[in-house]
Amino acid sequence: MAELVNLRTARKRAKRREEESRAAGNRLAHGQAKSRRKSEAAEREKARRNLDGHRIDRGGVDEVTSRETLDRDRRP
Repeated sequence: MAELVNLRTARKRAKRREEESRAAGNRLAHGQAKSRRKSEAAEREKARRNLDGHRIDRGGVDEVTSRETLDRDRRP
């Protein structure tokens, strides 16, 4: 004989599985612990400061045209 299945219970179980899989996907996409967010933000800030510290100061060289600009050429 076939096993008797309560359809209401089967639907509830299926719904719970679906909701759990959706929640797991949302946790992967959006969830991060506050401490992890703060540490990653600190790492990004440190990397930015490190990069800025290694930047070469070009003095009076115009970055667009790569030519030196004279003081008289600069207009406030």
